Amino acid sequence: MRGPLLLRQPFLPTAFDEVILGCVNVLAGEMNPARVAALRLGLGPAMPAYTVQINCGSGMLSIDRGFRAIRDGSADLVLAGGSEALSHAPLYFGPQATDWLAALNGARSLTDKLKLLRRFRPSHFKPVIGLLQGLTDPVVELNMGQTAELLAHLFDISRAEADAYAAGSHHRLARAQQQGYLADEVTPAFSPDGRCHEFDNGVRPDTDSARLAALKPTFEKPWGQVTAGNSSQISDGASWVVLASGPAVERHALTPRARIVDSHWSALDPAIMGLGPVLSATRLLQRQALEMSDVDLWEINEAFAAQVLACLKAWNSAQFCREALGLEQPPGAPELDRLNVDGGAISLGHPVGTSGNRIVLHLANTLQRLDRRLGVATECIGGGQGGAMLLERSDP
Repeated sequence: MRGPLLLRQPFLPTAFDEVILGCVNVLAGEMNPARVAALRLGLGPAMPAYTVQINCGSGMLSIDRGFRAIRDGSADLVLAGGSEALSHAPLYFGPQATDWLAALNGARSLTDKLKLLRRFRPSHFKPVIGLLQGLTDPVVELNMGQTAELLAHLFDISRAEADAYAAGSHHRLARAQQQGYLADEVTPAFSPDGRCHEFDNGVRPDTDSARLAALKPTFEKPWGQVTAGNSSQISDGASWVVLASGPAVERHALTPRARIVDSHWSALDPAIMGLGPVLSATRLLQRQALEMSDVDLWEINEAFAAQVLACLKAWNSAQFCREALGLEQPPGAPELDRLNVDGGAISLGHPVGTSGNRIVLHLANTLQRLDRRLGVATECIGGGQGGAMLLERSDP
């Protein structure tokens, strides 16, 4: 069954050269969701498809892989996406349960099995929440919220600042929904009872700093400042984009929305993974001989309000830029009126494998809507990495 994106195209689904999908929490029943999606979308049994995973940057990595395949001439048309169903994150049993079940399975006599049954304890099957494990870095043993707390401490970001930014994200998204800015990129979903859901429902238009201030810290109780209200929402979601070469654009009479100019990936200490956008976007602009002020619009995935604010302060910090970036002078941070102009993951949600794809798509659409030329989409990545992509608006 073809989705709305493919139904709008002037070519058959089989015209794609490959399908690339970013996904982090891959389910056991669909170990290569890119291939499953390609077959279910009617792209044919001969369509190559593979899944990529780099945590929060997976959806952008799918675009990056397709972009590079087109650039080196090995592809003309690529379907690149991101997908995540965090509501389906599995529950695991711990090693005690595994050992007990293995012993029970290996017991040969009824007597041995009865002995093992007497050793059974209900605590063996206390579930381990897979999502919590996935959001904890195994090297520095900090969950993602704790890394945001660390950035808030290092860059002196107050709870009030974080809450104010979070409230602004909700207000910007609510305005974008009301004005129909997302109509071209959000596909209505239908629930089993037949109801139509035209928008993501995480937005809270009536929230403000006072309401957010009433929430208790989530990750560092009781004195932390990162709460459920100033963090990205756990959600499900998917996003697709069509990537085409110049010849494919002409051959199929396509109307591109933006051109991918370049991309860059960086890495840093996992404990401060939230600063990944500073490293990746700065190196990207340096390679293109661009200043921060040359970029008209920015999309920084809102993992946490404190994390986004820390990136802005890092770009303005002479010490950080000198020690971490080797710059004599700080390049300056993006102005707030150029940043996440329609809200972000705090109000919209952060389906991990999807978000990098979504912010690239939204940036392309926003460049068109606001008649701006250059934009950067970037995200921090759990495990201590960052990705950034530079887009240029295509002329109508």
